[in-house]
Amino acid sequence: MPLEIVTIPCLKDNYAFLVHDPDTGTTALVDAPEPGPIEKALDEHGWRLDEILLTHHHDDHIAAVEALRALYPGVRVTGASADERRLPALDVAVKEGDTVTIGAEAGEVIDVSGHTVGHIAFHFPASEVAFTGDSLMALGCGRLFEGTAAMMWKSLSKLAALPPETLICSGHEYTASNAAFAVTVDPDNPALTARKAQIDADRAKGRPTVPSRLSDELATNPFLRASTPELKAALGSEALSDEDVFAHIRKLKDEF
Repeated sequence: MPLEIVTIPCLKDNYAFLVHDPDTGTTALVDAPEPGPIEKALDEHGWRLDEILLTHHHDDHIAAVEALRALYPGVRVTGASADERRLPALDVAVKEGDTVTIGAEAGEVIDVSGHTVGHIAFHFPASEVAFTGDSLMALGCGRLFEGTAAMMWKSLSKLAALPPETLICSGHEYTASNAAFAVTVDPDNPALTARKAQIDADRAKGRPTVPSRLSDELATNPFLRASTPELKAALGSEALSDEDVFAHIRKLKDEF
């Protein structure tokens, strides 16, 4: 059976994810912004927390780790070896190409540095889901706080190569603001226009816009579309490399 995913709103606009293997009863958490909503979700489902997978070191993704360790003795914490000095104490340190398991299902670790150096994502191909933290986001990507545009473009290109049906579980409810920006750089994209209208309707009713499908991101996310002739033409950037177009879009978003 595929992994069961529970999306947990945390803090102001963060998301954490419970990932449950129904075959073994194992439950993992991806990122740990605050303990209360996570404990509540576990109690509602009658699950015990076995694993915590961390995408990167920012406090709004790791602040609850020690509280959860106290609540669930024996929980195992996994994070990037490249970022180990800035993460809570790890039980397992991983790098790109390593395998993590949730119950009976194996996932691959992908280096998606850019937002931070040492940021990782977790892809579980059998369940068609990827946990991308603040790298690839719904209609956006994370700010380049530590990495370079070249680094982030390489990371996004890895994620763009995953199967289109992959569910992208990202770390924040930024989609409405991302959509407002996206239409300014890709105004003639009908798929984007339709998606923005749906996002606006969903947010007006308080509905989350995360997770999203990679196929929708490929069709509408300007940060993934930096290589397309259509977007390059819209920006007057036909002569630029894909990486430079991405850098230009990221700069425009930073100033939006």
